[in-house]
Amino acid sequence: MSNWYPLGWLLTAIALLALEFATYQLVSIWFAVGAVFALFISLTGVPFSAQLAVFVLVSCGALIASRPLVKSVLTSRKIRTNADAVVGSEGIVTEPIDNLQEQGRVSAMGLSWSARSEDGQPISEKQPVRVLAIEGVKLIVRPVNPPEP
Repeated sequence: MSNWYPLGWLLTAIALLALEFATYQLVSIWFAVGAVFALFISLTGVPFSAQLAVFVLVSCGALIASRPLVKSVLTSRKIRTNADAVVGSEGIVTEPIDNLQEQGRVSAMGLSWSARSEDGQPISEKQPVRVLAIEGVKLIVRPVNPPEP
C-alpha cells in the first residue's frame, strides 16, 4: 500500500493547485506546497504518519510565514468615490443652515448639497465650512472660521 502514497500526494497537490487557480484566494496554494513536500518524503519510504506530519507542518509554516507578506502586496487600495472625496473639503454656505428647520445648502467641489451643522448651531450664508461627513445625501459641516461675537 505504501507504493500508492506518492501518487496520492501528487493528486492532492494537483487538486489543491486547481482549487487555487479557481478561487485566487491564496489559501490552498500553501497546502499544495505541503503536499509536494509530503510527496518527496513519501518517496523515501517513511511511514504515512511522518508524511502527514510533514504535510501539516510545511503547509502551516508556509501559510504563517508568507501570508502577511502576500496579503500586504495584494491588498487593494480603497478608491474614493465622488461623494467620499467631498469629506474633508471646504465649501461655502449658499443657504443658511438651521438643523431645527431642516434647511441649509452648501456648495462644495462645484456641487450644491443639503447640509446640516455638526453641533446643531445655525451657520449663516457665505460662511466657509469644512465637510466632516456625509449622512445619506446631507453633508455634515462645521464653520472653518467661526464668526466672532
